[in-house]
Amino acid sequence: MTLRIQRSIERKRVVLTLTGRIQAAHVPELLAQLRSESTAHGIVLDLEQVKLVDRDAVLFLALSEALGAELRNCSAYIRKWIDQERSTRRGQSENPEESEE
Repeated sequence: MTLRIQRSIERKRVVLTLTGRIQAAHVPELLAQLRSESTAHGIVLDLEQVKLVDRDAVLFLALSEALGAELRNCSAYIRKWIDQERSTRRGQSENPEESEE
């Protein structure tokens, strides 16, 4: 299954509706799309039709959200995975000597 990206405007915000499966190979394309959307009103990633993701996709979504993008219609399993990745990274940054062992 491939990833389809549909762009629309909603109340001055760019909405990228993603459909399909997000894999590591799609992350550069998604990053380029986000970089090209210089909007002061924000970006929304609508994930309602996203069924599967891999770890790179989850890291991309976590970073996008941390940088201000809204993740709309994010499934519970993806949300949980994003939160777990954030917790793991937060723990590693607080205890850098533990991650070296």
